[in-house]
Amino acid sequence: TIITSDGSTLLGADDKAGIAAIMTLLATLKKKPDIRHGELKIAFTPDEEVGRGADHFDIEKFGADYAYTIDGGIAGELNMETFSADAATIEVAGRNIHPGTAKDVMVNAIRVMGHIVSCLPQDMTPETTEGYEPFIHPMAMTGSVDKATLKLILRDFKTAGLDIQKKSLEDIITDVQALYPKANITLEITKTYRNMRDELEKNPLITDALFAAAQKAGAHPKWEPIRGGTDGSRLTEMGLPTPNIFGGGANFHSKTEWLSLDGLVKSIETLLNIVEVRV
Repeated sequence: TIITSDGSTLLGADDKAGIAAIMTLLATLKKKPDIRHGELKIAFTPDEEVGRGADHFDIEKFGADYAYTIDGGIAGELNMETFSADAATIEVAGRNIHPGTAKDVMVNAIRVMGHIVSCLPQDMTPETTEGYEPFIHPMAMTGSVDKATLKLILRDFKTAGLDIQKKSLEDIITDVQALYPKANITLEITKTYRNMRDELEKNPLITDALFAAAQKAGAHPKWEPIRGGTDGSRLTEMGLPTPNIFGGGANFHSKTEWLSLDGLVKSIETLLNIVEVRV
């Protein structure tokens, strides 16, 4: 069974499917007290899609030794590595004046920003990369003659690669600044999250238990890198090892998003197996 929206909006399986899986797990454990399990901690976080789901997460109060997020794709896909991610903001301050008397005076921030965008590497975009390839992605741009702002996201599985991307942006700005000396161009980089693999590899029992649980569910598990991030990226960095489990859906963030009911059931069965494996 495949579940979709009517095509006019997102389905929202990312991450309603994960919530449904967790709530079904709890309902099943309550209904079947004979299922042996250890102490479980459950949490739901807002703002995961903008990378801020773990901003106010109190790991000490949560009190778990490790965790799992249910925020993945099709059945069987397990994740223990994500992009390392930064956000970049470029601002151009121009100078406005009546266009009739603008010669040698006006500095059009929109035009300057357009030049910057045209200089971004064309072979390092989301639409031209796959697998472990990094990208620089301009997400949003606003502006007027006076001021223009460009928001970008920087992604690389190697954290050191983010420094290379930052240097690339700095070089572009230096070159464009030389062409428009009267403009003021600034760059700000903000850390978002880091690849969780380095820390999770130090805790193989956590990932081994997940793989075994998915195998027992008949989900044919395989480890896949996430070309994105989860709350688990931040939580792992904060000291709570948190790999990711599939929810059964695909085409997230698009109107063609879909969810396999069978895949969701496999996710639930995997969760049930995890709590039993780790008794």
